[in-house]
Amino acid sequence: MITAIVMIKADVHRIPEVAEAIAEIDGVSEVYSVTGGVDLIAVVRVRRHEDLAEVIPGRVNKVPGVTSSDTHISFQTYSKHDLESAFAIGW
Repeated sequence: MITAIVMIKADVHRIPEVAEAIAEIDGVSEVYSVTGGVDLIAVVRVRRHEDLAEVIPGRVNKVPGVTSSDTHISFQTYSKHDLESAFAIGW
């Protein structure tokens, strides 16, 4: 699975609608409304690198109200949640 973190700037008057529209896109697992230099962060999970092009520039960036985005592709996942499940054999 390939994970991308997409930082999204949106029209400030449309943030809730933009977030909801992005959350409905296949491949988008979560959308967060955040503080800071961007308005939304979307987590995209796809099977192939080629699918990123379809989901991010092909769908996310075309949502009305999205003004720009910056995508970061994950190399490795580190998570306490993942470690707990790995050591929970037989529990």
